[in-house]
Amino acid sequence: MDIVSECLAELLSVFGNEAPHQSTISRWYGEMKRGRVSLSDDPRENVDAVRKLIIKDRHVTYREIETAIQKILHEELGVRKLVSQQKAARVNWCQKTLDCFNSGNSKNVYSIVSGDESWIYCEEKATEVIRSRSVSKKMVATFVSKAVITELRKINPERRIILHQDNASSHTTQKTRQYLTEENVELLDHPPYSPDLSPNDFFTFPKIKNRLRGQRFQSSEEAVDAFKNAILDLPANEWNKCFEN
Repeated sequence: MDIVSECLAELLSVFGNEAPHQSTISRWYGEMKRGRVSLSDDPRENVDAVRKLIIKDRHVTYREIETAIQKILHEELGVRKLVSQQKAARVNWCQKTLDCFNSGNSKNVYSIVSGDESWIYCEEKATEVIRSRSVSKKMVATFVSKAVITELRKINPERRIILHQDNASSHTTQKTRQYLTEENVELLDHPPYSPDLSPNDFFTFPKIKNRLRGQRFQSSEEAVDAFKNAILDLPANEWNKCFEN
């Protein structure tokens, strides 16, 4: 398996349908191989892309430029625009969840556990993060492992646990579902392409990674410990903001 395919397989296992397109991975691999270390887009690249279209055809229309940009977004960058059915699914999911938990007034909301995973790197720079095969990294997860389930049910062995997680392939495999069934963990479904509805995506991981910016860790274990400590050090009022917003 070549490096691009290996990276794609790894990203798909973590992010599922939200993983970048293979052409995007291939393009970035070429950039990194040529010595690029920043993951930030060069603003000039976008300007130059439009300029080339105009130079190639002085009569190019706005519609043609828009089509070209959409092609770049979808085929090169893997950006997906929600269609009407997906938007409706989000609305229905939100309404269904509000009804199920009585707009947050039901005590069952305390049974919800949010799970997800993300990469952290041993070298986190303040303005850019070097992500290459040579940089040590570690997957961290906020997940209902056996230890977590045991802790949650320490006082009440029959405690209800409702797991909310996105639709990444690692979350929807038969092995994962079988494990959750055996542990009597219920699943709260999640609409596709909706990271803004997952607390870990829009709050926990960005908040913690921002705290780790500028730090250098000697090992992946040290990076994981720093992540755990940052989670534990987050004050209660910060967690409240996650749900207030």
